[in-house]
Amino acid sequence: MISGKLISILTFPGIIIHEWAHQKFCDWSHVNVHKVVYFHFGSPSGYVIHEEPKNYKQIFWISVGPLIINSLATIFFSFLASGARPETFISYLLLWVAISVGMHSFPSDHDMKNILEKSKDELKKGGTILHYLSYPFVWLIFIANKLSFFWFDLIYAVILVGFGGGLSGY
Repeated sequence: MISGKLISILTFPGIIIHEWAHQKFCDWSHVNVHKVVYFHFGSPSGYVIHEEPKNYKQIFWISVGPLIINSLATIFFSFLASGARPETFISYLLLWVAISVGMHSFPSDHDMKNILEKSKDELKKGGTILHYLSYPFVWLIFIANKLSFFWFDLIYAVILVGFGGGLSGY
């Protein structure tokens, strides 16, 4: 069995972009960031400490930021890899970065719990259909995180890489 620490080392570009995505969504949501650790040897492999978001939209977007950014970055890097000369250092480098980034697309269970708790609070006040829709979304991410034991995060990354490579027409 491959250790989580080894996977983190091999896929560090994905961790860095995952944390950067959290930070950018904090910035875009006007939530102050106190500290960012993009990567370190330990658990967690990276993190963002920020002020408490004031509303549901801030919590939601900060939590799902890595899913959006990492997924788009994976498609972008695989698109670049498919356009590079085949079987060259740069094509392999771009492909490794694409897969690394894609493997760290899913928000953490902690992020999903934040969305779930805020959804419950909002529903007590009346809420909207979006608060109800967050439940299946959160559970899908919980399941995806549990399936990482079976390399679901790698499968997701490979699907995105295939999509990005297919965009180039090669």
